[in-house]
Amino acid sequence: MVKMVVFDMAGTTVDEKNVVYKTLQKVINEAGYNFSLTQVLTEGAGKEKLQAIKDIIALEVAQPDDAAANKIYSLFVYELATAYDSFEIKPQPAAEETFQLLRDRNVLVVLNTGYNKKTAMSILEKLGWQAGNQIDGLITATDVQNNRPNPDMILLAMQKFGIENASEVVKVGDSIIDIEEGKNAGCSITIGITTGAHTYQQLASANPNNIINNLCELLPLI
Repeated sequence: MVKMVVFDMAGTTVDEKNVVYKTLQKVINEAGYNFSLTQVLTEGAGKEKLQAIKDIIALEVAQPDDAAANKIYSLFVYELATAYDSFEIKPQPAAEETFQLLRDRNVLVVLNTGYNKKTAMSILEKLGWQAGNQIDGLITATDVQNNRPNPDMILLAMQKFGIENASEVVKVGDSIIDIEEGKNAGCSITIGITTGAHTYQQLASANPNNIINNLCELLPLI
């Protein structure tokens, strides 16, 4: 019996046209690099964003400098907040309907994300999503010590809602690292979705239980 579905945010439940990774590409390249958006998506999707910066830079530099990475991250947070202030953020197709159908069946809807808490909350505010209304909870990268692919965010969500068995949890996300996170947590079902960072082929490489193209396909699978 499924008691909780944990959804990623950007690219999975939130349609922001990859503005987060375009911003990430911009600030990294302004620091003297020349990474393509494809490289940024492939290496950075779904990760806590400071770690994503380090991993992207490591494609060119064997040991990225922590101080330089932290400087890029600080600029990224500022640039992303500015972008979100002027950019229209929308729910992914069928997101709100799927949330409601799950909650009508007493299945908890929890969002988790590689964003920090402040950024994630600003997105929820723009969408008008609130815990206890459209969703049941939010877990962010700043809430845990170890980020994806470690299972800490899912385990914290389980603890918060009194779920002891990860086989009662489903993970849905648009990146390989989302699938790895779900598997590492012991989720009974991991589902990739093609509306975000990674392609069908990239998602398939992580061996999820299913890959969907729209959130409306989720309920029959679980």
